[in-house]
Amino acid sequence: MRLTRTEAADMAHCREAIRDGSRSFHAASKLLPRRVRDPALALYAFCRLADDSVDLHSEKAEAVARLHERLDLAYRGVPRNAPADRAFAAMVARFDMPRELPEALLEGLAWDAEGRRYDSLSELRAYSARVASAVGAMMCVLMEMREADGLARACDLGVAMQLTNIARDVGEDAREGRLYLPRDWMEDEGLDEAAFLASPQMSPALHRVIARLLREADGLYARSEAGVATLPVSARPGIFAARYIYAGIGRQLRRLGHDSITHRARTTGAQKLGWLMLASLRAGGTMMMPRSAVLHARPLPEVAYLVEAAAERPAPGRDWSEALCSTMAALKARDRDDPALPVSGRHARSRS
Repeated sequence: MRLTRTEAADMAHCREAIRDGSRSFHAASKLLPRRVRDPALALYAFCRLADDSVDLHSEKAEAVARLHERLDLAYRGVPRNAPADRAFAAMVARFDMPRELPEALLEGLAWDAEGRRYDSLSELRAYSARVASAVGAMMCVLMEMREADGLARACDLGVAMQLTNIARDVGEDAREGRLYLPRDWMEDEGLDEAAFLASPQMSPALHRVIARLLREADGLYARSEAGVATLPVSARPGIFAARYIYAGIGRQLRRLGHDSITHRARTTGAQKLGWLMLASLRAGGTMMMPRSAVLHARPLPEVAYLVEAAAERPAPGRDWSEALCSTMAALKARDRDDPALPVSGRHARSRS
């Protein structure tokens, strides 16, 4: 079924949001089959919206509360009349997305809103599970892969990506008064938390903490690869691409001497193109290789609840475009029932 002009415009909005807000995912998404790419863009656009709604507002607790209202509207099939909300609601309906997964993401954003800090690697993994692995589990749902082992490896990839982001952004975060490095690691290296936040400086001790974080990420990147073979063949290149592009950020940081205080590790368009080509080659190789025993490794304790939530339902069979049309029909019906509500802002109290 072809999309209407409004539905096509909603998807165009989601593409632009990702192009501007998440260049690494935008590059990797080019290798996803369209039946996965469009709902994935809708998912990431909503996640981007959620992140910005909290990050860019001073009243962060209120922003999180409004996001919960928007999520509730989406799950009731009557989303706020905004492109990302409409596309996200259609994705939820099409794939019967377990609500525990986006709820986990919002919980992670709430932790950001309260300025939570993390005493140990386990606590940092718990945060990463919410803001990154939850998205990885949702991507598995979009690819109709609900095996527990494959979901666990997708969650490994999510944690690895988030640890990489944290390592890259140490200086930027510190200058905003945020700290994500495990506090016990800093204590082991003799780094005083208050002094560091007051004046973020690169040092041999901080070098060792950042290097340690990247080693943790590398182990999870390697373990995540076993899960790619559980995915539909057409989806494997896109996931390998995401793995290589994000790991490439860590390699760039190493080339900078692990200095994420005075530098920000960036990857070039040429590098991304090379990783996209490598991803296509690796994906082809998975069709001829036996599954690795690493696939059956237990999930990280911090992500186990996400695996359970995503694995407990069979994937449904509604068409993606059918779900979009159903969402639009519900919006039109709601508008007819209450014509006094403005078209662009019904349920105004859920605005961000």
